[in-house]
This record gives sequence, structure tokens and C-alpha cells, in this order.
Amino acid sequence: MGACMSDIEIARRAIKKPMNAVAARLGIPEDALEPYGRDKAKLDGDYVKSLAGRAPGHLILVTAINPTKAGEGKTTTTIGLGDALCRLGKKTAIALREPSLGPCFGQKGGATGGGQAQIVPMADINLHFTGDFHAITTAHNLLAAMLDNHIYWGNALGIDARRVFWPRVLDMNDRALRDTVVSLGGVANGFPRQTRFDITTASEVMAILCLATDLDDLEKRLARIVVAETRDGKPVTAGDLKAAGAMAAVLKDAAKPNLVQTLENNPVLIHGGPFANIAHGCNSVIATRAALALGDYVVTEAGFGADLGAEKFLDIKCRQAGLKPELAVVVATVRALKLHGGGDEKGLEKEDVAAVERGLPNLLRHVENLRKFGLPVLVAINRFLTDTPAELEMIEAQCAVAGAKAYLCEHWAKGGAGAEDLAGAVVATIDEGNAAFKPLYPDDMPLAQKIETIAREIYRASGVAIAGPALRRLKALEAAGYGKLPVCIAKTQYSFAADPELRGAPTGHTLPIREVRLSAGAGFVVAMAGEIMSMPGLPRVPAAENIRLTADGQVDGIF
Repeated sequence: MGACMSDIEIARRAIKKPMNAVAARLGIPEDALEPYGRDKAKLDGDYVKSLAGRAPGHLILVTAINPTKAGEGKTTTTIGLGDALCRLGKKTAIALREPSLGPCFGQKGGATGGGQAQIVPMADINLHFTGDFHAITTAHNLLAAMLDNHIYWGNALGIDARRVFWPRVLDMNDRALRDTVVSLGGVANGFPRQTRFDITTASEVMAILCLATDLDDLEKRLARIVVAETRDGKPVTAGDLKAAGAMAAVLKDAAKPNLVQTLENNPVLIHGGPFANIAHGCNSVIATRAALALGDYVVTEAGFGADLGAEKFLDIKCRQAGLKPELAVVVATVRALKLHGGGDEKGLEKEDVAAVERGLPNLLRHVENLRKFGLPVLVAINRFLTDTPAELEMIEAQCAVAGAKAYLCEHWAKGGAGAEDLAGAVVATIDEGNAAFKPLYPDDMPLAQKIETIAREIYRASGVAIAGPALRRLKALEAAGYGKLPVCIAKTQYSFAADPELRGAPTGHTLPIREVRLSAGAGFVVAMAGEIMSMPGLPRVPAAENIRLTADGQVDGIF
């Protein structure tokens, strides 16, 4: 079935249950649901608050090798594992990020799983969904408008227009907006200055929504956003501009987790969506905590490879929220390992055991890295129809040598039934009680040393080259009291290095840090590495070219 139909065709044929029946699987009462149509809902804020104090379930992190054009299927595996745990009779909640319109219309396409391991309604979730991203975009740009308006009407705070840090955002890949000038056209339009647009997923407002614990914490974090500096170098915040209250009002509904279902009618909380290459890459703390209060097992994911999403999940989100994951699952595919091993991307369907073997160091390094956080690690081989027994045996054998058992997963073709072996291993491993989670570095380590620690321990770089202005900025942030914050390294997802062409498991490279940005409200410092952009561009042939409406008004072309 999965081999004959596209993902969206499979999703369209799904037999969905009413949302009250889906919610009931986690013991959520019907009056705690705020329906958005027939097949999606938000959880009432007061109900979410009432969950505080419940003993948490077991938290399982799904991550992956460095992504390639061949695909790895991390979200698909997260969904498949959640369905499989439900099949084993475990009370399970899945906690995911919301997709961004940028990759949906760009290169990646949809982000709701694939084959028989999907969440639905697929088209709605990939497009406007419940409007959370629109609210985040609006709140962010409201602050930008109030900032420029303050300068226009006399600038009582003494803001230095040369030291305005706050950009504008748009949930779209639009490279033309990476470097812009605003307020052209004369006195009536304000004071011209150079600025930029970021994609909404890179917005600090997105990060704040995903790291806040409730509405009160949300507004306090929004007030702490540093938007500019005065002429004498003092920080100016959203609180100083009296913007935080209105921003929180815009976000009041966006702060509520969304409930949807898998193709097998199992509950999924999907909320927030920061990218892992340019942001911290995890769904919201509110949704994750709610899931842990409701389920005995919670399966969540972190974006891109484990060097980005998993590291940020563990060093930023878990540190701030006090979460204690008990297990990590690293997803890999034969096809992707071939590319990491220098295989021919046009011949991925042909058996090439040697290329798989050459690519395995990428997988094994991620496994080794995750163990540094005190987590047991399992490997999920997301099977493609063209994988051969010899290729699969190579992965299983090499993982066994490294002490990380690999499990063949066929959830794409078979749904939860195809991931039961992995689910059984997850339960057994958690029951062993060997997890001893710890972050990679302590809070009181200097910021530059935190960056170097990640570079050496996770990326296996020989060192870090921090540009002069960036180094001065780090020292200034420490002097201003921000030295205890964790760091969020914005880096290409395609490699352990800052060079996306260095596949596999490179060593001896240098991590170049060109710029440092403060996210005071979110509670971390962003280090921009190499040529990574906070506003992506569309590819030569964007996925949007194939998205259309059918004659009966259905969305088609999302994959």
C-alpha cells in the first residue's frame, strides 16, 4: 500500500477518530479540548496547569545521523515507535514540533512522517494548522514595529540606531530579505537603517514559546528580550518598550499545545517548531511536560542530526526545564550511510556494502556522543524497499561491535507493527534503569569554552576560530551577567563540520564562529558558525511548484 501511494494519498484515506476519543487514550476529558475543526484541537490552558505535580512518564529522545538528500525518516520513526509502544499496550504520547512553511514549500516538503507512520490531518498540519506560527510571526513583528515607532517619536530611551539587534521575521524561505534597509522614503517613514529578516523558526519569540513553562513565564521572558543598545551601550528590552504584554496577548492561544492523531489513532501533542540548525530544534516544554504527565512513555524528537538537535535538546531544553530523558534512539538508513561513505547518489538503489561501511563512522560517532550525556542508545534502521540483506547485516554487525544494538524498522510500510522489536527494546532498556543524564558542560563554564567543548566533544573539531567581534561580544555578554547561559550553535546540518561537503565523520577541522547573538528571553547565546543563514532560500526547483488544489478542493503535492 505505502509503495503505491504518496504520503498525502495515504493520509487522505485515513480513518480518523473523533478528537474526544483520541484524547481519552491519555485520559484527557472532552471539556479540556478546544476543537479546531473535526480532527485537531488545543488543550485548555487551565487543564494543562492542572497536570502539574503528576509523576512523569519515561522520556525517549529520537534523533538521527547527519541528514542527506536520501532522507533518514526521523519523524517517521518517532511516529512508528509511538504507535509500536501503543501496540505493546503502553500508555504512550508522542510529542513533536510543528512544520514550517519554509521547508514545506522549499526542499524538504512536509514534516508529518511518511508511509504508514504519519500524523493527520497531514495537509492542515503542514500548512496553516491552528495558526501558532502566524501568532509567533505577528508577536515578533509587533515588537519590531514598536521599536521603530519608539525611535520615530523622539527616542526617549536613547536607542542607538546602529545597535538595533531585533530583525523582522517571515515563515518563508526568502533569500531576498536576508539583508534589507527599512524606513526609506523620507521623514514620515522614520530613520533609515540596515536590518534583516529571519525565518520565523529562528525567531527568539519561537524559542521563548517553546521554553516557557506557562503564560506568566512567557510574558516575563518576552520582557527580557534585548532588542537594541543605547548610545552608551546599555541594553534596551521589550519590557522597556512596554511591548511584552501585547505580545503575550497575541500568543495566548499559541501557547496551548495542539492535539492530533497518528494513522493508528494514537495521540500526538504537536507544538512549536524551532529549526535545529539555526535555533534549538525542540518542541515546547509545555507540550512535553503535559505529555509526560499524561503518558507512561513519551516519544519526542529533536531536529536534524544528533550533533545539532539532540545536543540542544539535552544542553538547552532539558537543562532549563529539568527534564530527564532515559534513552536515545538514533535513526539511520542504508541510503544515507551510502552517501556519507561517498556513494553515488544516483545509484542508491544498487547494493554497495563498501559505501555503507565507509559511512558507518557517522552513525557510530552520534552513538558515542550521546553516551557522553549518560544515555543508553539504540539504533533504528529505517528500512527502504531497496535495502539488501548484506547492507543491513553490515550495519547491525558494526553497531553490535560498538555496543549499540541496531533494530530493523519497517514502520513506513507496516505502521506500528513494523517497529515492535524496537519498541520492546526501548521498554527493556528503560526497565534496566541505567540512564544517568547529565549535560555536556556546567553552567559556570565561560561562553567561549562552552562553544569549544561542543566543537571538540560533539563535532570532533581540533579547535574553534572565533572572529574578533564575536569574541568581544562574548566577553561583553559575560560582563553583563549572561555568562551562565547555555550556547546554541547555528551550523550546517549536513556535516559535523561547518563545511556541508565534509560528510561522514571528519576530524581535525576548525569551527569558525563569525557572529554571536543574545537570546536573553529564551535563555541562551547563539553562535553563528561558518556560512549558516537564519533566513534560508528556496532551491532551484522548490516543492511549491508541485503543490496544488485538486478539483474537489483537496491539497495535493505535499510529500
